[in-house]
Amino acid sequence: MTEATNPAPGREPALLGQTVVVIGGSSGIGLATARLAREAGADVILTGRDVDRLKQAAEAVDALRTAAFDATDFARLEQFFNELPGTVDHVMVSGRGPYYAPLAEIDLDEARRDIEQHMFLPIQVARYSIGAVRPGGSLVLIGGTGGRRPAVGLSTISVLTAGLPALTRNLALEIAPIRVNLLAAGFVDTPLSARLLGDDIAARREQLRSTLPIRRVIQPEDVAALAVHLMINTALTGATYDVDGGQQLL
Repeated sequence: MTEATNPAPGREPALLGQTVVVIGGSSGIGLATARLAREAGADVILTGRDVDRLKQAAEAVDALRTAAFDATDFARLEQFFNELPGTVDHVMVSGRGPYYAPLAEIDLDEARRDIEQHMFLPIQVARYSIGAVRPGGSLVLIGGTGGRRPAVGLSTISVLTAGLPALTRNLALEIAPIRVNLLAAGFVDTPLSARLLGDDIAARREQLRSTLPIRRVIQPEDVAALAVHLMINTALTGATYDVDGGQQLL
């Protein structure tokens, strides 16, 4: 990634002249990816649900354009792809965090929204990418590692954690030569994580610092660095890449 964000003297930035679309790009991993893509020479197009937050993000990365809408409104999502200013090079799908609830407390409407966000949204984005993303371009999905081990409250997330790598492999065949890869993130210190944990966020950070093999907490920029690498490296498709600081080893 050093090459992508800090090119050697005389070398062009790795994404120069390319366009990166970040769905869910107003904060967290999405915004960090947009920022690194800009540093690597790309123009960026951001989407998000919150108009004000999206405007701030666009100003921070000098975005080419923005679109404020809920990406799980699939009719609006299709319209967005149809209105893109020509063919783009890469699309990243980020968004809301996973839904946790013990079996007895599962809200089926929330569970459906979670499945829409993490399973149906990537399917729809892959569909709309055909003809909108250049051959050899990429689709980068964001998943997680939290549901790999069974635990109370993980009924929904365990299905998505297991299903997204399989979906990624299939999409890589179905929409080839567009490349499809999945980033499986562990705990990432984002504004969303802070909102979900509330007053417990400081204790969680300290616990991770003391137990993770890397002895620090994963930041959005860590995930973004790999996302941009997947855009640059045209040999990579159909794979899942963990970004968890070694959490799964514990």
